[in-house]
Amino acid sequence: MAAAGSPLVFAVGIVGNILSFLVILAPVPTFYRVYKRKSTESFQSVPYAMALLSAMLWLYYALLTKDLLLLTINVVGCVVESVYLAIYIFYAPKKPTAFTVKLVAIMNVGLYGVMVAVLQLCVKDGESRVTIAGAIGAAFALAVFAAPLAIIRQVIRTKSVEFLPFWLSFFLTISAVVWFFYGLLMKDFFVATPNVLGLLFGLAQMALHLVYKNPKKKGAVSEVVQVPVDEEKNQVQLQQQQQEEEAGHVVAATIDADGRDEQDKDMQQSVAIVNITNKLPPPEEHPVMPPLEHPAPLPPMRMAVEVV
Repeated sequence: MAAAGSPLVFAVGIVGNILSFLVILAPVPTFYRVYKRKSTESFQSVPYAMALLSAMLWLYYALLTKDLLLLTINVVGCVVESVYLAIYIFYAPKKPTAFTVKLVAIMNVGLYGVMVAVLQLCVKDGESRVTIAGAIGAAFALAVFAAPLAIIRQVIRTKSVEFLPFWLSFFLTISAVVWFFYGLLMKDFFVATPNVLGLLFGLAQMALHLVYKNPKKKGAVSEVVQVPVDEEKNQVQLQQQQQEEEAGHVVAATIDADGRDEQDKDMQQSVAIVNITNKLPPPEEHPVMPPLEHPAPLPPMRMAVEVV
């Protein structure tokens, strides 16, 4: 096996740092989407809380073993994961926010603080302290690899990998391979062992992408996007029809009113004619009018025209 200070170990450790850094940055598009939409949607905070706790545990382990490569990447991990959780808490609804705050308070503050206090105060042997810290770190490393699989039920139910970032799964898989070899070269099985399962979990996540990354989903999304446009067109047409119907009612009402007015006028005229006729003397008393050579022209009729 290679020595701790050999160039091969250092090179593998550098590659592991780079890949782990890419793993840490993989959720950046997710949180940029959260920032743009001002909503966490269906994203969960559990993977990021677990990742933060794992980074904190490995940071403590790196301080005990004086492993510089483990120290650097886990310092970065603690900072970045804390930023992710802060963004999540800021944009999440009340219930997910309360859950995340409780989770961080219990696990990242309570349990971690108790563990460090017990190891520092109760475990006097340095080797035993390293062994216990390494075992706990390995256990939580498994949780970090398995945390993205917490949404496997949602992926299968919705047949969509929208909330399972591909690049996170990809870099988790490659990083697990590199850190496995780093643990072997360093003879540190606390580092090597969890990355075996990390590789299996990463492959499982990538398999989900191959199964549920359906090109037809894009068409479905485009159809969903077009629905509001069609609804808007339908609403415009309905409004136009309503306006036309209202205008038709107005015209009909006006015509009916005009018709009633004309009928009322005709009735008044007929009544007036009847009254006048009743007052006229008998026909034999009427003077006979001489016939007119040219009939007098009728007066022009007045017609009301309504412009709609």
